Amino acid sequence: EYFLDAVNHIDEAVKSNTIAIGAAKGIVFSLVETLGAMVGDPDLPNHLKSGYMGDLDVAAELEAKLDKLR
Repeated sequence: EYFLDAVNHIDEAVKSNTIAIGAAKGIVFSLVETLGAMVGDPDLPNHLKSGYMGDLDVAAELEAKLDKLR
């Protein structure tokens, strides 16, 4: 839940020009890396893994969107 909130917050900040694109890219990159590591953890229960995978997809979409801005 918090990861998705973070991604949405960065998306809104980009839309309202209250964050530099470079800063947004760095934050989203960190979120994607963290979520990717969590999804790859074999000890993570499946119900958590599926939630993190959804968050990872949203974060990756925002990362692609940010890449198009520069």
